Amino acid sequence: MWNVTVPVSKPYILLSDSAPIEGMSLWMRCVVEKGTGPVNYTWEQESQSGLLTTTAKWNSSLVNVTLLTRNHSGWYRCLARNAVNQQRSDRTWLDVLYGPDLPQIDVTAYSVTAQGFSALEKGSVSLICQASSNPPSQYTWFYNNTEIYTGSQLTIFKVQRGNTGYYACLAQNTHLNTRSKKTLMLTVYYPPDGAPSCSIFPANNYTDLALFCSWEGGYPAATLKWSPYVNGENLHGISNVTQIQSGPDTANNSVFTCYGSHVALLTTQSCSTRAWLPYGEPQCSAYVTHNNEYLMLSCSWEGGFPLALLWWVSSSGDMQGTSEETANILVLRSSANYSGKAFACHAKHPLIKESKKCVLKLEAPVLMTQRSVVSVYEGNDVQLTCILSKNYPAVTEVTWYNNVKQNVGDTPKKYVLQKAAAWSNLTVRETDSVEDSGQYWCSATNAVGGAKIPILLVVMRYPMPPNVTITKLTYSSRQRTDVTLEWLPQTDDALTGFFIERQRLPGAAGKRDIAPLWQKVVESLEPSTRSYIISNLEPTGKYAFRVTAVNRRTIGHPSQIKSPALPPFSAYPAVIGAAIGGMLVATVATVLIFIYVVRNRNNIPRLHDMIFNSQSRENIRFPEDEIIGGAEAEGEDSTSQPRPSAMATDPSPCSQD
Repeated sequence: MWNVTVPVSKPYILLSDSAPIEGMSLWMRCVVEKGTGPVNYTWEQESQSGLLTTTAKWNSSLVNVTLLTRNHSGWYRCLARNAVNQQRSDRTWLDVLYGPDLPQIDVTAYSVTAQGFSALEKGSVSLICQASSNPPSQYTWFYNNTEIYTGSQLTIFKVQRGNTGYYACLAQNTHLNTRSKKTLMLTVYYPPDGAPSCSIFPANNYTDLALFCSWEGGYPAATLKWSPYVNGENLHGISNVTQIQSGPDTANNSVFTCYGSHVALLTTQSCSTRAWLPYGEPQCSAYVTHNNEYLMLSCSWEGGFPLALLWWVSSSGDMQGTSEETANILVLRSSANYSGKAFACHAKHPLIKESKKCVLKLEAPVLMTQRSVVSVYEGNDVQLTCILSKNYPAVTEVTWYNNVKQNVGDTPKKYVLQKAAAWSNLTVRETDSVEDSGQYWCSATNAVGGAKIPILLVVMRYPMPPNVTITKLTYSSRQRTDVTLEWLPQTDDALTGFFIERQRLPGAAGKRDIAPLWQKVVESLEPSTRSYIISNLEPTGKYAFRVTAVNRRTIGHPSQIKSPALPPFSAYPAVIGAAIGGMLVATVATVLIFIYVVRNRNNIPRLHDMIFNSQSRENIRFPEDEIIGGAEAEGEDSTSQPRPSAMATDPSPCSQD
């Protein structure tokens, strides 16, 4: 009997699980349905990268894997061989599920810090998360435990300082429902705002300079350095720095510069400061409050950097009050005990070795006057002068009292005050010998004492003006409306003018017991005047007049009382005036008659012939002839006027009068 050997058929692979999970067990069987044994089996694995390896050679068709790993994933084939032939199976994919592993985060545009990673403000940073997983993981990003993004790569454009914090990547295998997470710290570097600030402060009791530089904010802290180097070193990672510089060894107007650099800035920032002395010398002054209640000593030394320190010291060497910068005011209660005492203000600045000072000496006021007795004529203004000699602090008020010890400020119309720093004047207006004569007082007070002095004012009356005599008092005409008054004084001395008074006398006898009033007709006549015409009198009135001399405000005795007399009568001027007037009237009338006769000769031929006809004209030589001729003509014609023509023909009788 012959043994027939059957070739092996094409094998195929059976898997206990086509998608096992990493860490589990698995078996694979290479199934050959036909073939004479013995059959040998060889297993081949093709990795995901295409690498073909022989994993096992067994006579058994079954392969058991007790602990699967992700490396078992790949294509598997089995080779069956007997004495006749060999056959390979088709590829079977073994997909081992696993993960996700702990994510790996890669950061770009960063620097590594002790806490994690850092990025520069306004730059960009990318966070890439990778976690091995089958199937591939899904990624979720968290910022400070708040979900912000889904995806493998998180990119932040224009990073802000607020982006500093913890970033976590969560990788999830949704098929296996597994996850893993990794967290990192991202720190954003940003510079401080603005630029460094510099200043200088006094140090060691105002003997040295403290150079202070500050640049607050930013992360990490800036690096600061002074130039010129005070101590020859840079200070890194601090927000402010103070360096000590010897004051007296520093020249006036020295400039110090602080430079600041930061990792987030390409260029450095700087600030400068200058140390300089105040100008000039310390200035002292004293003044008082209202009513001299408090005395205030002021000291100042303005300017400089840093500021100077000021303090007050009494004459006994004791410090008064507190020390202050730039200005110091010492307040003392007013007291006469301070008169003659000195107070010194000391001023110290780091750039000088010794302190400076100014001194105030307090003095109660001392009053003087140029004249202790002042005389003036009545009616004039007079000025009293009060001079301040020693006086510090300045007198708050100089007070004047009049001759009845009243404050002159209560009567400003009568008194005028003028004052300056060293004097005060009192002007008494329109002095009166009775009311204004007497002793006046000038009083001055300051915070450390007071004083007053008397000034005697003597107001004198002017000499009595001379008596006046009326030399002439007559009416200017018989109408009795104007009066001419003339007078003479006894002397021309002590005389400044005259005034004239009139008195209207009563007309009825029963009223003579009533004294008539005197009324001024005119006043303020010049002293050289000796006559005056009084007009606008009532013709029926009766008047009396008198004249009085005046010497400024002193009035003399009135002159004797007189009434005006009528002017003497004279007929000659009246007769001459009447004659001349009559002649002028007759001449005008005659000329008018001649003109009339000539123009109307046809209507009155007889009159025309009588006047102009030489045969009928008679030679009239006497006034009597003219009158006779005129009468005859009048009987013939009533319009004729012979008398004016006769007067015009021969006016010689008037001239012979």
